[in-house]
Formats: sequence, structure tokens, C-alpha cells
Amino acid sequence: MAAHASVQARGTRARVQRPSTLSWAVPVTLGVILGCYATSIVRDGGVLTGTRLALGLISGAVLAALCFGLGRVQKRLPAELAAAAYGALFGGSIGFLYSLSGKSVLAASVLGLLTGAGMLLAAFYAFYTRKN
Repeated sequence: MAAHASVQARGTRARVQRPSTLSWAVPVTLGVILGCYATSIVRDGGVLTGTRLALGLISGAVLAALCFGLGRVQKRLPAELAAAAYGALFGGSIGFLYSLSGKSVLAASVLGLLTGAGMLLAAFYAFYTRKN
């Protein structure tokens, strides 16, 4: 009798797909950079306290988790949506860092929107030229 097509042959194992080293190393590096930079902005030459350190650790961990998640789903997204996601993530990060420096919320929002729009255009160009 013929076996079903989806039955595995004896002695073979299904391969487990694990994320590559680069897929988690880049988000962790970006998270560490943002966390250190956020801590240094808030510290402003003063003493490093627990709350300032916690702000840096939490903001870096959030960015790393969002970058990792976006990297995992970007292949399934259309080029326009993936570019918009990268633009929103980059613009939000820059706006957040600028708001920590004590500037107005409006100035941080405008800077975040402008840099996010620039990232959207650059990411869309990169995704579009790679697909075609």
C-alpha cells in the first residue's frame, strides 16, 4: 500500500527552524545603544540613580523586542507596510530620545515624524528594489 504523502520516512527528523544569530544580535545591539543613550540624556552629567538606569534598561528592552518582532514578520508584509513599520519604529525612537532632552512635545513629535518619513522612504526604496 502507498503511504500518505505527509508521512516522514523512518529515521528522519523534522528540522527545527531557529532564528539566526544576526536576527537577534542586531535588535539587542540597537536596544543597548538606545538604552545607553537614553540613560546619558536623562543623567545629564549627574549621578546615575536607579530610576535613570531603569529608564534606559526598559526603553532598550522595548526597542529590542519591537525590532526582533518586526524582523520576524517583515517577510510576510507587503513592501509598503514593512516600510511604514520601520518608519514608525525609527521615528518613535528618535522622538522619544529627543523628548528626554527636555524639549517640547511638539518639537519631539515633529522631529519624530520627519525622521520617520525619511526612514519610510529609505526602507520602501530598499524593499521595492529588492523585490523587483
